[in-house]
Amino acid sequence: MTDNKLALEQLIQSTPARIGVGCSGTRPKTEIMLKLRMDHAMAVDSVYGDIPKAFFEEFHFPIVQTPCQSKEMYLKRPDLGRKLTSEGESFIREHCKKKPQVQIVISNGLSSKAIESNIRDVYPALLDSLESYGLSSGTTFYVQNGRVACMDVIGEILEPDVLVMLIGERPGLVSADSMSAYMCYKPRIGTIESNRNVISNIHRGGTQPIEAGAQIGAVLRAMLDQKTSGTRLVI
Repeated sequence: MTDNKLALEQLIQSTPARIGVGCSGTRPKTEIMLKLRMDHAMAVDSVYGDIPKAFFEEFHFPIVQTPCQSKEMYLKRPDLGRKLTSEGESFIREHCKKKPQVQIVISNGLSSKAIESNIRDVYPALLDSLESYGLSSGTTFYVQNGRVACMDVIGEILEPDVLVMLIGERPGLVSADSMSAYMCYKPRIGTIESNRNVISNIHRGGTQPIEAGAQIGAVLRAMLDQKTSGTRLVI
């Protein structure tokens, strides 16, 4: 094997991206094209799909809404995904623990499949990690059609020391079930993005869900110790 072929083989083995797949004339091979179309369909289904009712029956997460009443509105109006309905805000005020050390929020974001596929591993691992660090958590709840910045509105209402939002990532043509964990120390309306930390690419082909739960707990502990987050946090 020549050096170039060896380098290409090593590159192919190092990533799930479509590298060196070959072609037939000027077109992709039939097998490659069919796999591409299947992956695209899975990505679309992940964006537009809904989390099964059985998921919420299993975890008993309360559900609050953003003003986005449809997925089309969610995609076209990102600003509305950063807010909560008045009913949602009232529910949080009345039913959620105030000023917790750690507030956990879950949202489908751009991939319902990411939540359905990963929460069963990430969430228990995160709770175990918090317990190992001597941290307590508030009332976990689910935000339908939420964007990352809705954590700031939640921060205003509940005033947690730290908040972590587990949210579905924008799906690609390699993974349609990837999730991110966005974290912030004392999030409030007006928080800038450089004040957040994120663990991304959480799925079975990336950052392993159980491992991610442990990592999230470690980052939250560091935020509480240093009383900061984002680019100023030393990990």
